[in-house]
Amino acid sequence: MPPHDRTERQCFDAGAASVTGIDEVGRGCWAGPVVAAAATFDAAGIAALAASGLVDDSKQLTAARRERARGIIERVALGWSIGQVPAWLIDQIGILAATRLAMTDALLRSPRPVACLLVDAVTLAWPAPQRALIGGDATSLAIAAASILAKCARDRRLGQLDRRYPGYGFARHRGYGTAEHVRGLQRYGRCAEHRHSFRPIANLTDASAAGGVMHADPLCSAR
Repeated sequence: MPPHDRTERQCFDAGAASVTGIDEVGRGCWAGPVVAAAATFDAAGIAALAASGLVDDSKQLTAARRERARGIIERVALGWSIGQVPAWLIDQIGILAATRLAMTDALLRSPRPVACLLVDAVTLAWPAPQRALIGGDATSLAIAAASILAKCARDRRLGQLDRRYPGYGFARHRGYGTAEHVRGLQRYGRCAEHRHSFRPIANLTDASAAGGVMHADPLCSAR
């Protein structure tokens, strides 16, 4: 069942002139930043999202459909913004704190004031009425729209990292724990964009070191 506008309509009925959905992507990845997006809509914007039939949880969409949906979202939103936390900071503060920080960063960058905040699963220290919706990206149009913006932004970033660190396959697996990613780690070891505190990364690279595998940064070896 696609996302609906029930929660958004409740906010409008309570007097809010707009709603802001916020979501993140990349929590479970082994590499790259965690990225959040905030997207603000009035009632007409929410109606346009519903009418498009394109907006859904970003995980349920193909890359082509996400890009089509992104164009509609950016066109009908009152404003939108992206926040991110890099891998090195995730290692320092942990993924849950990093998720909240990325969301807060997105809100701080928002070009529009937040009247009613809809968040996927977590609560934020933010001075506006908010609702934390479990599975919000699958039930709320505003949150689903934010998830699409965040996913598209993060995919673009991982494409950039793939060019900087060839050999890991970042452009294909986007930093998730795939067989290709494992092979890259076994061959090259960790790079600066890996989350060194994540157990799979530590276990894989420690095992490679014990087996005598040279850890060459593919950025250097590709020169």
